[in-house]
Amino acid sequence: MHEMSIALAVIEQVAQAAERAGDVSAVRSVRLQVGELAGVVPEALAFSFELACAGTLLEGAELVTDAVPGRARCTPCDHEWAVGMPPRLGCPRCRGATTELLSGRELRIVGVRWEDGTTAAAAREPSEER
Repeated sequence: MHEMSIALAVIEQVAQAAERAGDVSAVRSVRLQVGELAGVVPEALAFSFELACAGTLLEGAELVTDAVPGRARCTPCDHEWAVGMPPRLGCPRCRGATTELLSGRELRIVGVRWEDGTTAAAAREPSEER
């Protein structure tokens, strides 16, 4: 289950961002963009995230995932389409096989909400994305 390694990497990055920010007492939520072609099962990631957060600054944090649909563009005819699952990578317009995947592989942290020592529920985002 690679979702556990993803959860651990997210926790590590958020904890490092909180340390750089200083005086963070708790992380309340983490928002991720997850592409439909990223090979991640959101339910398994949420389960792994909850387990991996135990005993850390992120314990009790909510994991919010935003699904990013897969989109492709045909190089010869410039047509764009939703690739779906299973992915349809051949152009539905000209049947061309030379395509560029535009989206759907994302796996990045896009927001973090935490509390610091002076302001409850201060909203901040880490400076680095995965």
